[in-house]
Amino acid sequence: MKKRFLLLWVFAVIFSCAAPKTAEEFTERGRAHLGNENWDRAIADFDQAIRLDPNYASAYYNRGLAYEKKGDFDRAIADHNEAIRLDPNDARAYSRRGIAYEYKGDFDRAIADYNQAIRLDPNNARWIYIRGAAYSDKGDFDRAIVDYNQAIKLDPNDAIAYLYRGVAYEGKGDYDRAIADHDQAIRLDPNDAIAYYYRGVAYYDKRDYDRAIADYSEAIRLDPNDAIAYSARGFAYYYKGDFDRAIADFTEAIRLDSNFAEAYYNRGVAHDDKGDYDRAIADYNQTIRLDPNNALAYSNRGNAYSDKGDYDRAIADYDQAIRLDPNYAIAYYNRGNAYYNKGDYDSAIANYDQAIRLNSNFAEAYYNRGVAYENKGDFDKAIADQDQAIRLDPNIRKRLD
Repeated sequence: MKKRFLLLWVFAVIFSCAAPKTAEEFTERGRAHLGNENWDRAIADFDQAIRLDPNYASAYYNRGLAYEKKGDFDRAIADHNEAIRLDPNDARAYSRRGIAYEYKGDFDRAIADYNQAIRLDPNNARWIYIRGAAYSDKGDFDRAIVDYNQAIKLDPNDAIAYLYRGVAYEGKGDYDRAIADHDQAIRLDPNDAIAYYYRGVAYYDKRDYDRAIADYSEAIRLDPNDAIAYSARGFAYYYKGDFDRAIADFTEAIRLDSNFAEAYYNRGVAHDDKGDYDRAIADYNQTIRLDPNNALAYSNRGNAYSDKGDYDRAIADYDQAIRLDPNYAIAYYNRGNAYYNKGDYDSAIANYDQAIRLNSNFAEAYYNRGVAYENKGDFDKAIADQDQAIRLDPNIRKRLD
């Protein structure tokens, strides 16, 4: 790795010593800036190359790549359009435009561009597996797997194709095949943190939390700045009941990415389960600041206020959760509980009604509605609801009483 950086540095020095004069020379220096991840300098050089030669397709292609790296996908697409107009047989330009479309969430256009890249260069495994990734992002895992199979056939030593196929199997719920593909990706590239991360996800989904934690830990060792890996490991610790380690991992994820709303939310849940409602509320506040449309955060903050006995604030949060997601059965249920605790049985019953309408198998809602009817003296309805709750969950009395 050191040799690579040294070569790039020498390359940059050569071009800085001899000022470029032609479009080709500006493009070469721009590519050196790309290699150093200096996107703005690269763009400035490609601009100059285009001024000198407005028909130089390579300058448009490379400037499009620089804009893509900066996250300016519209400008990237515009440059790749021009590169394709000037050189319609450049498979790279189609593939990069496809990547920009994919980042924008326009998977159909991305796939159309990958199709064209593959038509121009049918034996390039990379174009095939990135098309597979677009199918995977669309949720079409079967087509994705067909593409990954083809990519692996063309290049059996391409770790990324195995990694992506594993992710597709994960999407289909075939965790064992996912793990087998991640195993192979790791054999081919033992230092790929992402492969360990995704294998950890598959183990997590199999509820093998210890193996998941081991893989997340290896991903973190290889990439200590990966906030998502810390958050995922925190989740695994949480489900093992180790709330302190979970909180420590969510805290590290937040240190690495102070705008990581999900990490604040998850830490709030862990604090909530430890009975530390004030810290939980503080984390939900931060989640809502970063993601104001997060109905879960409002609902869980409502739970924390309810656990503190502040039912009015709890109800206000459930109201907002329901405004954001009118089909959120649990928010109606929780709001029903808050009204019940305030002694407003009619409002409680109305909310349990709505929760049951949205989820006819919601045993807890039947049970608590039965309790509310009992408190109103309507014993027939109370018995009917509690009978239905027991039919849905024979152990519900033990859990809720």
